[in-house]
Amino acid sequence: MGKKITDKVTWVGKVDWELTYFHGHEYSTSKGSSYNSYLIRDEKTVLIDTVWLPYDKEFVTNLKKEIDLKQIDYIIANHNEVDHSGALAEIMREIPDTPIYCTANGAKILKGHYHKDWNFVTVKTGDTLNIGSSTLTFVEAPMLHWPDSMMTYMSGDNILFSNDAFGQHYATESLYNDKVDDCELFAEAIKYYANILTPFSRFVSKKIEEVLSFNLPLDMICTSHGVIWKNKPAQIIEKYMEWANNYQENQITIIYDTMWDSTRKMAEAIAEGITRTDSEVTVKLMNASKEDKNDIITEIFKSKAILMGSPTVNNGLLYSISGLLEMAKGMKFKNKKAAAFGSYGWSGESVKQLTEKLKDAGFEVINDGIRSLWIPDADEVKKLIDYGKSYVDIIK
Repeated sequence: MGKKITDKVTWVGKVDWELTYFHGHEYSTSKGSSYNSYLIRDEKTVLIDTVWLPYDKEFVTNLKKEIDLKQIDYIIANHNEVDHSGALAEIMREIPDTPIYCTANGAKILKGHYHKDWNFVTVKTGDTLNIGSSTLTFVEAPMLHWPDSMMTYMSGDNILFSNDAFGQHYATESLYNDKVDDCELFAEAIKYYANILTPFSRFVSKKIEEVLSFNLPLDMICTSHGVIWKNKPAQIIEKYMEWANNYQENQITIIYDTMWDSTRKMAEAIAEGITRTDSEVTVKLMNASKEDKNDIITEIFKSKAILMGSPTVNNGLLYSISGLLEMAKGMKFKNKKAAAFGSYGWSGESVKQLTEKLKDAGFEVINDGIRSLWIPDADEVKKLIDYGKSYVDIIK
């Protein structure tokens, strides 16, 4: 059943406690997620977004308990990825002539997904829809994170329906940000930003500045995933502005994969050298074959510098490292330094290949990296510790 947010607005979404992966297997969701849909009842009745396709019939059944579908005057599709539009076809079978407000790109995408020529009303930034005592204002947000994305602002209740912006993959029955674990919430929020919105950071800054220029009062941000920002909603806006500005903390992340522990021992020795030189820096070691890939991307996002290591295998890299580099390239990270390391037995190409791939992914590679033949002995460990020390000096 729905949960009232204000006298006019009711949450009618779906909490997905069992979700473990999203976007296929591209994004891990260890805390589940939610698909937030909202029903506005003023003089006119408006449905904002729906839920993911597996829950389309459940969504419509529950929505009927809340309202006669024929009373819905308008549907707003802020973004048309199937986790938001999945139940739309099921609803439109019952109320086929209901106007769907979306961007021009949104109409194209909905037609591409569902092959239906519904009653689309295309809108652009500044267009409004009067629904009685409140007015809805549309704000296009292309590439946050799809070309069709937009936000909808509701006057009176002062709510920004932000769709994917400011969201998290985080299942909770509590709805509001001040009713959940703050550490968990922000961990999921930064993971969401790092893995989904980082490639579009320049659009994030520009769009937030545009929205702020309207000087609209803001009491709530109603996202499409995770919590509603009710307590101090501006705090997540401030975080987004920070994260969008080539974000980094005083952190160095060492990412590696290893066959017989030689590359792991290299990683640990380099880490020791870093911490001996700079006790203030946070150093994290992550085995790419064992750690969650989205958590690794999040730690890269937080880092001012990384080191990436792989042994040479069949004249190349271990696939976990190659896959991470491909992900990192897509993230378009800025203002981050890097270097490569790796063990080998005879040919030893991995460090050179890693160096080139790090450059290709947009990192500022600071040197040619370091290699170790076979298993590092005491002299080699000392050399690796010294390399860690010099790495700190260089990135300073």
